[in-house]
Amino acid sequence: MSINRTHYEAVLAECCDALGAIALLKQYRPYLELLPSMRRPDESLITIPLPIVKFRHAASPSGSGGTGTEALCLPCDLAILMCDPEWKIKTGVEVFVFIHRPGEDFSDLLSRWRQTQVVLSRGYEWDLPLRYKHILSEGADNTYPLFVVFEETPERIKRGLKGAFLPFVVQQACDIAVEETIEPTVEVVSVDDAGS
Repeated sequence: MSINRTHYEAVLAECCDALGAIALLKQYRPYLELLPSMRRPDESLITIPLPIVKFRHAASPSGSGGTGTEALCLPCDLAILMCDPEWKIKTGVEVFVFIHRPGEDFSDLLSRWRQTQVVLSRGYEWDLPLRYKHILSEGADNTYPLFVVFEETPERIKRGLKGAFLPFVVQQACDIAVEETIEPTVEVVSVDDAGS
């Protein structure tokens, strides 16, 4: 069975929610331990699907033009920003999730992480969701990748991630597909039953 778009979309949709992101982090314990509070885990992180970062540009040396900003969509699928639930501030830890996409080979998957590293090497700030606009959004010093592959992902990709010492978790695509295809059941009541 090969990976299809539904598998990718289902994992991305599940991880958009804080509880779904925590369930993902539970599969890779070293990252779960980065949560500031295990008592209030859902308040200890911000999830940003298909995240956007902003860069500030200083005035050019020739003196033409002022400062401006540039926005860029990162090539990762999800950013998980750790927050202190007590102080409501972002900590210095960010986890970048890369879900194996249909038709993507090892070099494509690894390139997305490398491109993310290059982009984040510049000073950046987050384009946070509206409900988190009050949080200081500057970038962090500690960035960590997490790759999500499926049982159906080719072994060469898993071997490549192991060889590059990059952490990954394996999702069961068949379970996701079953959830997506379950149809609601409708109870049919006959006229005789309704009257009694």
